[in-house]
Amino acid sequence: MRVVIGEDETLLREGLTLVLSGAGIEVVGSAGDAVTLLDVVDRTHPDVVVTDIRMPPGRADDGLVAATRIRRTRPGTGVLVLSQFVQRRYALELIGTDPAGVGYLLKERIGEVSRFVADVRQVGSGGTVLDPEVVQAMITTASRTHRDLDRLTPRQREVLELVAQGRSNAAIASRLAIAEKSVVQHVSRIYDELGLETNAGDHRRVLAVVRHLSG
Repeated sequence: MRVVIGEDETLLREGLTLVLSGAGIEVVGSAGDAVTLLDVVDRTHPDVVVTDIRMPPGRADDGLVAATRIRRTRPGTGVLVLSQFVQRRYALELIGTDPAGVGYLLKERIGEVSRFVADVRQVGSGGTVLDPEVVQAMITTASRTHRDLDRLTPRQREVLELVAQGRSNAAIASRLAIAEKSVVQHVSRIYDELGLETNAGDHRRVLAVVRHLSG
């Protein structure tokens, strides 16, 4: 897997390079600003771009703008954005109409090295990775306007959070220490309560849940 890193803080950029390289992932380029990031991506054709949201030259959402452009012009390239804060709007803007090959993580998650590396690989393979805090923010916001969320049991809400994070049924079963068959049943009931069409495709089910939680 080939990765390009966009991060204006030199120490963090070098740290990400070391972490990914140590896990056997090839870092083919890096950039300290959004303009250079786009140039590096065009030259190296990576499988995944890992980028901060706030970057020069504007130090606002330049990294996010670059990420959405990469998703639009290079649909086969996975994009994983990093942020210091939970920004529900940024997550929704990044996902757009297709959650395949996209991720949004808080920077603090980088410290969980094995998990971070697994998330990069998941995005590179076309999967979806959403930070648990982002998902929780979505659910909290949706709870204010969607009465049907109140009908979910505590276990169903746990399953819903993990589905929205892009986890497979098997991964959810392992995380909650329950049978995969039980997860399937919970997901089916969640769809019924939320009025969503049941779909076996992971990307489509994530998109359906995210759309609902976006309000």
